[in-house]
Amino acid sequence: MTARREPWTWLAVCVAGAALVLLAAGRDWFTVTYDTREVAVSAAELVPALGPAAWAALAAVVAVLATGGVWRGLVGAVLALGGAGMIAGSWWGGGADAALRIAADQAPMTAGAAPQVAPAVVWPVLASAGGLLLLAGGVAAILRGGRWPGMSGRYDRQGAGPTGAANRPAPTRSAPSERALWDAIDEGTDPTADPDLRER
Repeated sequence: MTARREPWTWLAVCVAGAALVLLAAGRDWFTVTYDTREVAVSAAELVPALGPAAWAALAAVVAVLATGGVWRGLVGAVLALGGAGMIAGSWWGGGADAALRIAADQAPMTAGAAPQVAPAVVWPVLASAGGLLLLAGGVAAILRGGRWPGMSGRYDRQGAGPTGAANRPAPTRSAPSERALWDAIDEGTDPTADPDLRER
């Protein structure tokens, strides 16, 4: 994979990871049943930081592409830590015990009933998968981001480096105007042999 194509593959992986996390963060992860009453417990209630962390990860992805050097590695480290936090929050922050506490607060009149907890396992799995992709993306930005071109590279002035003067083309003299040619003829000089006419 070339250095020019690699950032685009990296970008697709990171965006896919953040999209998975955002998808899972908007779903119900548990359903707690008290006799005939069902209480849905959402990811926003179990892991409220999951959605904002996914948006922050997308901002970090843009920052990685916009920066370079040491800053790119630092942003990549933040992205990797964010991905690890999403994985941890998906499994340890959204357990059945937390779902039972939240459901009990939402349905206080059913305190005497025996609750039945039904997890929607697919959403924590998707959130963890998204966090894993972001973790891998952050590590890749740390290890290989220094080889990627930055977004500002195309706007750099040509010849701005130390060898710019050597690479700069020599200025060309403009052709003499028609008025200057006629003036030279009136003065009795040959306009094709007088280099000063080019300065007029």
